[in-house]
Amino acid sequence: MSVAIPENLAEILEEEIIFGRLKSRERLTEEMVAERYGVSRSPVREALRLLERDGLVTREARRGIWVSPMSQKDFDEIYMCRIPLEGLVAQQAAEADEAAKKSEYKGLLADLKSAQLRNDAREFFITDVRGSFIHYTLAGNKTLMRLLGGLEKQALRYRFHAYEQNPQMMQLSLDDTTRICEAIIAGDGQAAKAITEKLIHEIWQTMRDGIREAFGRG
Repeated sequence: MSVAIPENLAEILEEEIIFGRLKSRERLTEEMVAERYGVSRSPVREALRLLERDGLVTREARRGIWVSPMSQKDFDEIYMCRIPLEGLVAQQAAEADEAAKKSEYKGLLADLKSAQLRNDAREFFITDVRGSFIHYTLAGNKTLMRLLGGLEKQALRYRFHAYEQNPQMMQLSLDDTTRICEAIIAGDGQAAKAITEKLIHEIWQTMRDGIREAFGRG
């Protein structure tokens, strides 16, 4: 992957933000990013613009650029929106007549279980995100994907934080993700929607205090 291409550099920076290597509120400069990755400032400028579009970095005139702050308020807003949107994705995924694609859930659940047993938060998170993309592909709703676009990237920071800081979240997610996948395979859209909404709501409410303690109210 060439980091001289803005989209590739944006992907690398996005991963560093999601996994917390670039911290909430950390200051970014074009010079620092260019030096760190050995590129000119031109791709850096465009990569930062892409991250700003997705809500992962914040820019203010004469004040500069920094990693978008995490907070309980931000967490609440993101998860409040995720509940109905992800519920619709699960419902439409279940209603899709795509047996071959749905067969991918078997391997996904095995990988989630393996990561959970090893208490490997990073691998569990990566596999969980893979499951989300299977849902999105099955749903095939471009308008819904546009609505979820930047929101989902912002949510990924909180999802990883939840799994890393609270191993019980992995067990909760594994149990309900198994039920969601079973409902999707069975074509039961209402069940898939209801379980998805319940899971996101439960993670949201369980993690709120910890998010406030870690990042402030906002």
